[in-house]
Amino acid sequence: MMKRLFILSFLLLGFFSVNVIAQDTEEITDEELAKFAAMEDSVLAFYEMKNEELITMIKENEVIDGAGRYNDIKAAWGNEEKMAEIEVTEEEKTAYQEILDFMGSLSEEVRDLKVGLIKDEDVLGAATYNKINNAIKSNPEVKEKVDNLIAQLKTERTNEDEN
Repeated sequence: MMKRLFILSFLLLGFFSVNVIAQDTEEITDEELAKFAAMEDSVLAFYEMKNEELITMIKENEVIDGAGRYNDIKAAWGNEEKMAEIEVTEEEKTAYQEILDFMGSLSEEVRDLKVGLIKDEDVLGAATYNKINNAIKSNPEVKEKVDNLIAQLKTERTNEDEN
């Protein structure tokens, strides 16, 4: 008797769990998916813009002459012996540290932007973000829809940038 009760309760729990997942997926509207994709694309566009700034900062740095020297310093960074071996100047150390600081601020800026967009009810809202994010994790179809929407937005943005 106890075994039957346990199995029955287990099956009911499984039924309700599946039902909740199905309901979450059904409750996601195309508008919510579009908002989610637009938020993700906005974050991606911001990251790409900032990454271009970083690349320009490295390429056009007056102290660190070119990407080759940058890579040499990067490889030796933190190892005083190697830095002395490639004769890294104090000016280069300062310039390289500025680049590192920019990189650190970049990830923080991207995170802050994304959190701000998620919290903004006019853009997306935390509840919608969580609902869609959970559906993406549990339902490959939702993930595919969102990935396709993001890819479409990126293509449109890229085409606009080229024109």
